[in-house]
Amino acid sequence: MKQYLEKAHVLIEALPYIRKFSSKIILIKYGGSAMENEELKHCVMQDIALLKLVGLKPIIVHGGGKDISKLCEKLSLKSEFKNGLRVSDKATTEVAEMVLNRINKTLVQNLQSLGVKAIGICGKDGLLLKCSQRDANLGFVGKIEQVNVEILEELLEKDFLPIIAPIGMDESLNTYNINADDVACELAKALKTEKLVFLSDIEGLYEDYKDKNTLISKLSIKRAKILLDNIEGGMLVKLKSCIDACEHGVKKVHILDGRVKHSLLLEFFTDEGIGTLITKEEYQ
Repeated sequence: MKQYLEKAHVLIEALPYIRKFSSKIILIKYGGSAMENEELKHCVMQDIALLKLVGLKPIIVHGGGKDISKLCEKLSLKSEFKNGLRVSDKATTEVAEMVLNRINKTLVQNLQSLGVKAIGICGKDGLLLKCSQRDANLGFVGKIEQVNVEILEELLEKDFLPIIAPIGMDESLNTYNINADDVACELAKALKTEKLVFLSDIEGLYEDYKDKNTLISKLSIKRAKILLDNIEGGMLVKLKSCIDACEHGVKKVHILDGRVKHSLLLEFFTDEGIGTLITKEEYQ
C-alpha cells in the first residue's frame, strides 16, 4: 500500500504545476549525452510526450555536434572550433545539414511512437531562420537576423510539436550552420516562452567548476554576468544565450543535467527541481 500512496503523492505534487503551465509554450534545447545514450534518449522523449499530452506546448531545438564531428572525421574533414563554435566551410556545412536532418527525422519518429503529433523542420523551411554570416573567420556559421514565428504559432495551433534543426539561410539562399543554443535562445525570445530549458552534460552552473559542491540552484542575470569571466568554450556560449533570453522576455531559463533520467519531469513537476534556474530576480 505504501508504494501506491507514494505514487499518488507524486501525482498530487505535479497537479499545481500542470495547471500553472497548461497551454504555455516551453522551448527545450536538446543535446549532449541525453541525445547520444539510447536509454536517456527514450526518457527524454517520454518526458516531452508527457508534457505535450498534459497540455503544455513544447518545442524542441536539437543539436548534433558529436555526430557531425564523427562524419567529418570519416570524410577526412578537419573539425575546428573557435570560442565554442564550429568553423564551417561549405563541405562541413553540407555534412552538418545532412546529419542534423537525419537526427531531426529520428526524433520525429520517436515522438510519433509515443502518440505525439511531431513535425520536423529546419530554419530554411518558410525562412523560419533568416541568417547572415556571423564571422568571416568561422565561414558559414549563421547569425540569426529574423525569426518567422508565424510558422511555429501555426504548427502549435494545429496541435503539432515542432522539432527544429539548427540550419538556416540568407536572402541569397546560402546555407548556414547555426549554434543550436543560439537558435533556442532566439526562438524563445521571439515567442516570449514561459521557459527555456537547456539539457546539458553538467549538473548546472557552479561558482567554482573545480568544486562540485558549489552548484548554483538559482541565479540572477546580474550574478550570471559575473560568472562569464570564469567560463569558456561551449558553456560560455550557452550562458550568454541564457542571459540574452532572460533580458528579452523569457521568464525562466533552466540548465539541466540531461544525464539524469526524467530530468525534465523533475524540473517541471516537483517542488524542489534540479539544475540551475536563471531569472531577472535577485537571489541571496
